[in-house]
Amino acid sequence: MKGLKKKRRVQVIVLAAVALAISTGLIGYAMRDGINFFRSPTQVAEEPPAATETFRLGGLVEEGTLVRGQGETVTFNVTDGGGSIKVAYTGVLPDLFAENQGMIGTGKYVDGVFQATEILAKHDESYMPREVVDALKEQGVYQEPGDS
Repeated sequence: MKGLKKKRRVQVIVLAAVALAISTGLIGYAMRDGINFFRSPTQVAEEPPAATETFRLGGLVEEGTLVRGQGETVTFNVTDGGGSIKVAYTGVLPDLFAENQGMIGTGKYVDGVFQATEILAKHDESYMPREVVDALKEQGVYQEPGDS
């Protein structure tokens, strides 16, 4: 009787371990497209990602680079003070999107142009995404809100 209980306990533990491994694998597989890594313009310029990789790019919209094309296509450059990346976006920009303001875009880097599928802009006068602040501080060009 003791041998049977021990055998049953081992079977349950093995079954639980297999179930945990399978569920971990399925979760990882499901999340493979849902994880977007943040990169600054300097990081993209130094090590361009593959054209198939979706990631987030953030920085300040460079002054004088905002060009509204025909239709809904807009191009502009994003900078962190150390690097500058050209961005193309087709769609309606957020209301608070402007030059010299913080933004984060999601998309792919194809042929030297970041093809954005989504653009997020700051939502009030003092807010800037943490990743953008960190990238600007790293380049030494970040100014606290209210500083001139």
